[in-house]
This record gives sequence, C-alpha cells and structure tokens, in this order.
Amino acid sequence: MRTSDELLKMVNDYIEDATITRQPTSLYDPIKYVLSIGGKRIRPVLLLLTYNMYRDDIERVMPTAVGLETYHNYTLLHDDLMDKADMRRGMPTVHRKWDDNTAILSGDSMLVVAFQRVAQCPAENLQDILSLFTMTALEIGEGQQYDMDFENRMDVTEDEYIEMIRLKTSVLLACAVKMGAIMAGASDKDAKNLYAFGEKLGLAFQLQDDLLDVYGDPKVFGKAIGGDITSNKKTYMLINAILRANNEQREELIKWITTDNFDKEEKIKAVTKLYNKIGIRQLCEKKINDYFAEALTYLEKVNVPEEKKTALQRFTDQMMHREN
Repeated sequence: MRTSDELLKMVNDYIEDATITRQPTSLYDPIKYVLSIGGKRIRPVLLLLTYNMYRDDIERVMPTAVGLETYHNYTLLHDDLMDKADMRRGMPTVHRKWDDNTAILSGDSMLVVAFQRVAQCPAENLQDILSLFTMTALEIGEGQQYDMDFENRMDVTEDEYIEMIRLKTSVLLACAVKMGAIMAGASDKDAKNLYAFGEKLGLAFQLQDDLLDVYGDPKVFGKAIGGDITSNKKTYMLINAILRANNEQREELIKWITTDNFDKEEKIKAVTKLYNKIGIRQLCEKKINDYFAEALTYLEKVNVPEEKKTALQRFTDQMMHREN
C-alpha cells in the first residue's frame, strides 16, 4: 500500500514529465503554468488511494488520475476569470498574468487535454469512465451556474446551497473515488458506497473552504481572505447569518449586501464581526463534522480489509484539518 505522500509525489512527477510540446506556446504556456503552481492534488490522490485498496499497479491508472487534476485546474482557471480573482495559490491568476482572452482559450484547450488524459484509462473501463466523467463535467457546470444565479437572489435556502456545492464541488471528489474503484474492478456495491463517501466528503470540504475564506490565514490559504463576503456569495454562512440574525443584525447584513460602493476591508471586517456575534463559525464547523462523519460511514461499508483503508482514512482526515 502506498501512502498519500508517495502518491502525491508520483502525481507531481507525472505532471512534470508529461510536458505538452504542441504549438503555439502562447496557448499551452498558461496550461503548464496552472499545473506547475502546486495544489493539493486531492482528486488524483483520492483516485489512486481508492484504486490501491484493490490493486498495486498504480502506473496503470496514472494518466486518468492526472486527467482529473487537469480538469479540476481548468475549472479553477475559468472560475478565477469569472470571479475576477487576482491570486490563486499565492500566484497571479492566468487572466492577470496574461489576459482574459488567453484565459478563455487556454482553459478550453485544457479541458480537451483533460479528456485526452482521462481516456487513457484501461480499455475495458473506457465506456464506464467516460460516462461518469462526462456526467460529472455537466453537473459541475450546472453547479457553477447555480452559484452565479444565487448572486442575484436574497432568498437562497440552505438546501439549495447544499445542492449547488454538491454539483460544483462534491461530484468531482465522488467521481475520483468511483473511477478508482471502477478501474480496480471493485463490485458495483463498493463503487456506489465509495461514490457516496466522496460526495459527503466533498460537502464537508467545500464548507471548510467557505469557512477558511473568512477565517483562514491569507499567507497559508494562498488567496485573499474575504472574497466570498465582498462578492456577496450566498454561502452556508451568509444564508444562515441572515436566517438567524436579529432584526438589527439582519438590516446591517442586507445593507452590506446591497451597497455597491464600499471599502473591501471595512465590509469584510463588519460582516465577519456579525458572523461572530451570531455564532456562524461554530454552526459551520458542526456541519462540516457531520458531513465528514457521514462520509466515513460509507467508507466503513466498503468490502476490503480495514488495513487497506488506512491510507485513504488518513488522507481524508488530513483534508479535514487543513488550513488551505
């Protein structure tokens, strides 16, 4: 059994070696840049850890694992453009380093590269893998659109938000573990339980990301803190703050949401102070822990010896205790 650190090194080595030699460099350099500036590589490592519960020949599925990471980074490239974000992982975003048009075109090409790599899966699994991957990609687009739609609504419910992050974030983690199971020859029952495990893990992961956007250390987080607040993202925290606030607190929240001209730092400080008064941080932390516990119940149902689950369990525990 490989550790997550060993698998992470294998993923990074593969990405470094899999250099794109096609021209023009002005199209492909941004793709290389995005993949070279780091990242936790959570999705490929999840795929490989799952696969390794059943089989040891990791190299057999490495292209598909890296294809998922390529796809994930494509979504970040376009997300940053839509959000007008300046930094990603402590480095300038593609549209800042180059320009908007380059970000769009390089992102489109990056999506194709991702599909090429995913399709290098074992031939006997190609139909199942591509079916899962294409459905996942569609769902992520749906989640992104819901996220954009919510920006113009004041009546977003908690259930709507959870469904949005399930689509936008969770399904790709679920896809990763299920791909690992499919290519390893796991039973349909195991694959189904592993998908549910990844889905609940993804919900916990995204809620933690929301929490870190408000309470994280920007030096560790790798991007500016408070971006969700300044852009009026309808996060779990904002939705529950509006719901649980008293009249005075709610009026102040609405004022900050509806005001177009504001000082960013002042808005972040004011909204965070309201979150603290209402107890939103504690509420969000409980929800994260609940989803993580639920995820582990599905992993317990997977029919492999417990010692083979250890590396995956340790990795997910590290995910839930991250600071970035």
